[in-house]
Amino acid sequence: MKHLLALIVGILFAQSALAEILVPARTIRAKEIISAEDLMFKNIQSPGALSNPEDVIGQEARIALYASRPIHAGDIGAPAIVDRNDLVKLIFRHGGLEITTEGRSLGRGAEGEYIRVMNLSSRTTVTGRITASGNIEVD
Repeated sequence: MKHLLALIVGILFAQSALAEILVPARTIRAKEIISAEDLMFKNIQSPGALSNPEDVIGQEARIALYASRPIHAGDIGAPAIVDRNDLVKLIFRHGGLEITTEGRSLGRGAEGEYIRVMNLSSRTTVTGRITASGNIEVD
């Protein structure tokens, strides 16, 4: 009798834990921008899965997202505005001094992320933060 009661409670709990989460309607390759047509809802249990379309639409897939598999926050991110090997403007500011030069990105990233960049004048590698305009601010 205890086993039957535990089984019934387990089934009821499992059903109550089901939630509508977002899953890809098709396989989405890494670096693709996710649109509303790429998503559908699925009623399954998956801790940490995203359920709000506003959190996903317009974001970039960081990894391949397979159809009908849950999407988690770490699987997506802001779209990259700087790609590897892009020519970028390096900016160093300190007080009233501003120095700019040209660099080549050694990685890719979105606004606010830090990437490594090779200064084309000195051939040294520096790390800087990507700005909204695609420039790199070096600290």
